[in-house]
Amino acid sequence: MKPIFIDKSEIIKRYKPINKYTHKGIQGHALLIGGSYGKIGSVCLSAKAALKTGCGLVTAFIPKCGYEIVQISVPEVMVLTDKEEEFISNINFQILPQAIGIGPGIGQEFSTQNAFQKFLKSNKIPLVIDADALNILSLHKSWMTLLKPKTVLTPHPKELERLIGKWNSDEEKMDKTIAFSLQYDLIVFMKGAPTYIIDGHTIYQNTTGNAALATAGSGDVLTGMITSLLAQSYEPLNAAIIGVYLHGLTADIALPETGYQSFIASTIIDTIGKTYLSLENNIERQELL
Repeated sequence: MKPIFIDKSEIIKRYKPINKYTHKGIQGHALLIGGSYGKIGSVCLSAKAALKTGCGLVTAFIPKCGYEIVQISVPEVMVLTDKEEEFISNINFQILPQAIGIGPGIGQEFSTQNAFQKFLKSNKIPLVIDADALNILSLHKSWMTLLKPKTVLTPHPKELERLIGKWNSDEEKMDKTIAFSLQYDLIVFMKGAPTYIIDGHTIYQNTTGNAALATAGSGDVLTGMITSLLAQSYEPLNAAIIGVYLHGLTADIALPETGYQSFIASTIIDTIGKTYLSLENNIERQELL
């Protein structure tokens, strides 16, 4: 089965330029849920990436220990806290976000697992699931049926293995991921070089990115970017495709200045603006032809 390549032409077809009359109230509100003691940085990265990807409002839901960290690290982000100090035990909020990203740094405490199940049972909002939220799902596979159709899952290889089981070849890995996507009607990432996005029988292969992205926090940034695009009213598949393309493009643009060794997750966030400018310049050139 031949993949569809995620290149400039695919992105231009899906990309929606910003309306010059827009304001933060109609530019989308994203909620990022995650963090635990020692892992609050994950949520900081996700939340800042969501803002830099164009979301009008971003809220982080975290345990109490992360309150000052997030407020100081990303002052543009609003913060809600759990009643527990070091982990999330009850996902309860009164806001109405357009999209939710859950999992970065969240840990696997028993109380967190129960909170995640309760959240999935009631959630009706478009969702991106990453990191330990994926690992919790792999421990409770019956919870897959609680996921809304076209929920986006962004596992790295080990997280994917926990979800679908071991494979003996790349072909078997692809077949098992397709079957998993079809069974639960999910959009599933296969992170790697290259990264694939699986939507049932349709396979998309990203064409941007390089080895610089193999750095701590890179996945947290991707979660924030996709959640941001979802909040901006992109369909889940389009949010996934545009998010992975822009995420990879940051590494292609920044690499000549940083090299592989000094490229870190924050570099991705700092380069998102240049990726948008590159994309919009391509659109303008195409319109002139």
